[in-house]
Amino acid sequence: MSDLDQLTQSLARNLKRWRNERGFTLDALAARAGVSRGMIIQIEQARTNPSVGTTVKLADALGVSITTLLDHEQGPQVRIVPPDQAVRMWSTPAGSSTTLLVGTEARGPLELWSWTLMPGDVSASDPHPEGTTELLHVTAGTLTLVVDGQEHRIPAGSSAVFEANAPHAYRNDGDESATLTMAVSIPPVRRAAPPTR
Repeated sequence: MSDLDQLTQSLARNLKRWRNERGFTLDALAARAGVSRGMIIQIEQARTNPSVGTTVKLADALGVSITTLLDHEQGPQVRIVPPDQAVRMWSTPAGSSTTLLVGTEARGPLELWSWTLMPGDVSASDPHPEGTTELLHVTAGTLTLVVDGQEHRIPAGSSAVFEANAPHAYRNDGDESATLTMAVSIPPVRRAAPPTR
């Protein structure tokens, strides 16, 4: 089985598991995530490999990390993630990429990311749920962070923190690659109330 097949199977199994654990019907999750019911069915039946944007929307709607959607197996209290188990989530032909390094569900999802943005590349994100915070540290180059239409230049060695419940994007306007480490803290989602009779 290829890595992509394993990812598709894991996502199918975990999406269904977390949707049921949260008490969401297909329609309820579709409404929360802004993803069609048909797409959720295809994902749960492992008939499609959704885009990163769709996966992020589903994770946000369920209140879990992308790591959890890809593989929810819980290990010991200390979990070491070797480099070959980090998940490449986005890449461009120019060489830009994002890699999800590790994530946890403690007190709400928390994710650690490694980013590389080549000159001229941009990665845009829809707003995350209210209370989501992103922290980032630029290790090389200069990052242009755009939050709700406002641009912020962050040079190597500098860090930033922001509430990510507005549209935001990460852009490299420079002549050299930009690398950064990012942590994303997502508030937990409460279980859906049981339907009234």
